[in-house]
Amino acid sequence: MKRIENIGPSKNLNNTARILAIWFGAGSLPKAPGTWGSIFALPIGYAIAFWGNVELLATIAILMFIVGIWASNVTSNEMGVTDPSEIVIDEVVGQWITLLAVPPNIILYFFGFILFRLFDIYKPWPISWADKNIKGGLGIMLDDAIAAIYAGIFLLVGQIIYQNYT
Repeated sequence: MKRIENIGPSKNLNNTARILAIWFGAGSLPKAPGTWGSIFALPIGYAIAFWGNVELLATIAILMFIVGIWASNVTSNEMGVTDPSEIVIDEVVGQWITLLAVPPNIILYFFGFILFRLFDIYKPWPISWADKNIKGGLGIMLDDAIAAIYAGIFLLVGQIIYQNYT
């Protein structure tokens, strides 16, 4: 008789964690998986903010941040890597946090995308500190959340300056 292994609730939860962590395959795309995660986040964030509201987007971002801690922790442990590039749920949530600063607008969202990616890639302090010192799922998620706050502030200030001088 053949023995069946790795079936049951814990295996299903690990699969769910991985699917969420790599954001339904975005993290498996070649070249710059974090950028792909951010790109995949944009239309979803836009739809939530446009057809719902910014408060709904904030609520979903907070919930996904919490889920992301779990999913990233499970997936990174399973992969045996501290912060695998395939995990992009942090970029998805970070992109959504950035978008909270402005109303749904394709041009503003484009600039929000650019700003978030710049802060996520270059990691000025305290992003770099969080990236180096906080481990596990929380560390994976937190540095992107801080990058998003920076990006959101710059995006909001840019929008205000643009509106006041045009």
